Amino acid sequence: MTRAIAACLALLLAFPAVAQEETTRIGYVNTAITNLGLTRSHRVVVERFSDPEVAGVSCYISQARTGGVTGMVGLAEDPGRFSLTCVATAPVRVADGARRGERGEQVYESDTSLFFKETRVHRFIDEAAGTVVYLAWSTRLVDGSPYNAVAVVPYTR
Repeated sequence: MTRAIAACLALLLAFPAVAQEETTRIGYVNTAITNLGLTRSHRVVVERFSDPEVAGVSCYISQARTGGVTGMVGLAEDPGRFSLTCVATAPVRVADGARRGERGEQVYESDTSLFFKETRVHRFIDEAAGTVVYLAWSTRLVDGSPYNAVAVVPYTR
C-alpha cells in the first residue's frame, strides 16, 4: 500500500497541472531556490494558447508559480500577477459564432490555488476598430483582484 501511495505521489510531482489541454508550456525561469534546491523553485512560467474562435492568433501568458513542497503537490497559492501578449501568426479570422458583447467570452483558465482563485482570459470583439481584445484577470473568492493585462490584435473585416 505504501508503495502505491508513493508511486501516485511521484506521478503527481512528475506531471504538473496544465491550465487547459490547448496550452503549451514554452519555458520558465527560476526566481528563487526553495529548500536548498531539494524542491521545485519559485518560477515564472510562459505558456502559449490559441483562441478556438479566432484563427491566426497565438497568446502568450507568463505567470508566477510558487515552488517548495506545497507548490510541487499543487497546494500552494500562486501570486495573482501575470503578463499577456497576443500576436497574429497568420491571417486573423474571427468566427461568426464568436461571442460579441460587453461580457466577452472566456478563452483561457489556469488555477492559481487549490480553491477559488484562477487566472482567466476573456476575448472581446471591437468591431468598430476591427480588433480582438484579450483581457487577463485574476479571480478571488471574496474581494476579487485588481490585477489585469490587455492584449489587442487587429483583424480584417
